[in-house]
Amino acid sequence: MSKADRPDQPNAASRFNEDKATYAVRGDGDTPDLEAGMAAIREVRNTLPTRPGVYRMQDKRGDVLYVGKARSLKARVGAYVQMNRLPHRLMRMVAQTRSMTIVTTGSEAEALLLEAQLIKKFRPAYNVLLRDDKSFPFILLRDDHDFPRITKHRGAQRTKGQYFGPFASAGSVNRTINALQKLFLLRSCTDSFFNNRSRPCLLYQIKRCSAPCVDRIGKEGYAELVEDARDFLSGKSTAVQHKLGDAMEKAADGLDFEMAAIYRDRLKALTFIQGNQAINAQGLPDTDIFALAAKGSTVCIQIFFIRGGQNWGHRSFFPAHTTNVEIEEVFSSFLMQFYGQMPPPKLVLLDRKLPDGELVAEALSTKAAYKVSVSKPQRGDRRKLLTQASRNAEEALDRRLAETSTQAKIMREMVDLLELDAVPDRIEIYDNSHIQGTNMVGGMVVAGPEGFRKNAYRKFNIKNPAIAPGDDFAMMREVLERRFSRAQKEDPDRERGEWPDLVLIDGGKGQMSAAREALAEIGVEDVVMIGVSKGPDRNAGRETFHLPDGRQINLPMNSPVLFYLQRLRDEAHRFAIGAHRTRRAKSVGHSSLDDVPGIGPSRKKALLLHFGTARAAKNASLDDLQGAPGVSATVAQKIYDFFHA
Repeated sequence: MSKADRPDQPNAASRFNEDKATYAVRGDGDTPDLEAGMAAIREVRNTLPTRPGVYRMQDKRGDVLYVGKARSLKARVGAYVQMNRLPHRLMRMVAQTRSMTIVTTGSEAEALLLEAQLIKKFRPAYNVLLRDDKSFPFILLRDDHDFPRITKHRGAQRTKGQYFGPFASAGSVNRTINALQKLFLLRSCTDSFFNNRSRPCLLYQIKRCSAPCVDRIGKEGYAELVEDARDFLSGKSTAVQHKLGDAMEKAADGLDFEMAAIYRDRLKALTFIQGNQAINAQGLPDTDIFALAAKGSTVCIQIFFIRGGQNWGHRSFFPAHTTNVEIEEVFSSFLMQFYGQMPPPKLVLLDRKLPDGELVAEALSTKAAYKVSVSKPQRGDRRKLLTQASRNAEEALDRRLAETSTQAKIMREMVDLLELDAVPDRIEIYDNSHIQGTNMVGGMVVAGPEGFRKNAYRKFNIKNPAIAPGDDFAMMREVLERRFSRAQKEDPDRERGEWPDLVLIDGGKGQMSAAREALAEIGVEDVVMIGVSKGPDRNAGRETFHLPDGRQINLPMNSPVLFYLQRLRDEAHRFAIGAHRTRRAKSVGHSSLDDVPGIGPSRKKALLLHFGTARAAKNASLDDLQGAPGVSATVAQKIYDFFHA
């Protein structure tokens, strides 16, 4: 239990009773029942061992409210029934608790690892959450080819090869790969592209590849380049620099000035990589540097990735659910969730000591299968690096607060202009995409006061065969029917925060009418819906907004609210087009023969070779089908019946 959660006054229970009255007045669902929650916890506590483990608190629907770890489950869970010692935040949580799930572990470190996994899985409302859980990009140097390629990689590391990273962003990876291509001339093309070359590609012409595909370099020479790249990415850049310098001098002494110029350009690329550093990390082993800054309830954690003595970028994170939570607890929870998706380095530097720092180090060492040190340096170069990281964290926090203040002002203005009841916490934006009625897809984008919530985006492949190709109104009806029918089934009481406060439809009166009819048919009539149609000549800035009562308004072209709504609409448009392109790409290799039961790749290939096209096979007679190689009379009958039934 954090110190910041402890009540300043002894009447925490009376303050909670006041909060109960607030719930009842606001109509936020069932009134919290503290006694019922404590009774449920007592019932579980009486059966608990004193062993370490993880506990989950769940509400009446079974949704997870909180995930916690404990050295002694009985003692930790028992603390939640001591009402006079509970802070206000935890009293609210206990009042909603109706059941608990317990998992025992072999050690407290194992419990800490399991806690991080469960937090990522359930994303409980009372846990500190890492908002951005996207995987980080790596550089992959493949080992499964005589001429290995270098490429950007994100996701599970299943491909055989050596991974270097993480990098803070895709941009930092791309810049590094571009420089590495100039420096080591390694190929980045796919194997199929490599195998079908008869002459060098453009990358060879601009001196970014050694063209092993057409034997401009032998296997041994290419292997030497690969080894140099591996040494450089592993932190041996000085040795590579000396090697290139010696080669340049040797070529110049031999009057081979063209080769000397090539080595000179490669040295320039090396200097670019070494000089493009936000902080000086020379002499530092593989390290992650963390610095935290906090103002009010907003917390920023800045991370610098140091690999091979090089700074591979930095990123800012803003954890959620940090109000009234002690900073050290926020930091520990963040670290465990952060390393739940990637291997930790052997050294982790923090700008402050954590009460459970040794436990965090033990848990990370258990996960990584090697010793991980977690420390706060007091002096020297490492302390200077932390000071610089702390300054970056404070600057990032100031920018975030300024953006948040501006965003809050825009949201308030939007409430006034669109005549909403309150600032919407969840905005859903819908758009459709297709090409002449093919591969029809609907997209849903979700935004809130803090920005886009990309983990809530959804795509809808249009499934109704009765929809005419290109019927945007029918597509919108299907999308909304599926979206809100599921919401009615999964959250009929609207207590999970997954019902929108505002729906934006990319379209005019027709789309609005179709959307309203779709919701009315399933009994949803209280969702606020705004239509956004393009103005004359489809010019951005002259959009017309269709209000729920049928009125239409236009906003000034310099209105911040207009820019915000345009950004929401454009994001939905981008997402829907991306989903459509993905579906279209998958359908390119699809054949009507794929739909015939019992027709595998071999028979499909035989039929295509025999008839030339899938359409010819589809229109073939039964006798012609029986004449195809590898097609028996039974299979021919099955194919014929499938297409002619």
